[in-house]
Amino acid sequence: MRNNQSEEDYVERILVLKERKGNVRAVDIAKDMGFSKPSISVAMKKLEEKKYIEIDNFSGYINLTESGMQLAQKIYERHKILTSLFAKLGVNPEVAEDDACKIEHDLSEETFSKLKELENNMK
Repeated sequence: MRNNQSEEDYVERILVLKERKGNVRAVDIAKDMGFSKPSISVAMKKLEEKKYIEIDNFSGYINLTESGMQLAQKIYERHKILTSLFAKLGVNPEVAEDDACKIEHDLSEETFSKLKELENNMK
């Protein structure tokens, strides 16, 4: 079953926020993504049902499960490599970032693998 783009965006954002802040709560995700807390709560419930995250009932901290971490790392790697490639092509950094977000979810493994090789060869 294919993950949807919003699920991928959420797990990627949780990973990035965890790297930046250490612990992540729904309010941190809402603030960072510019969404309402109720919208984030609904999304977190769906991610929890799919076993991508676990939410500590006491602290409210959100942690990625093993499958959630794998998905987040995959999407984040795509994001970083695509952003880097676009920047190396001379694309404005903000545009490179936005475009990477748009296509990171839809590339085939084969195409991404070739782009990753190209990016590595450009270093």
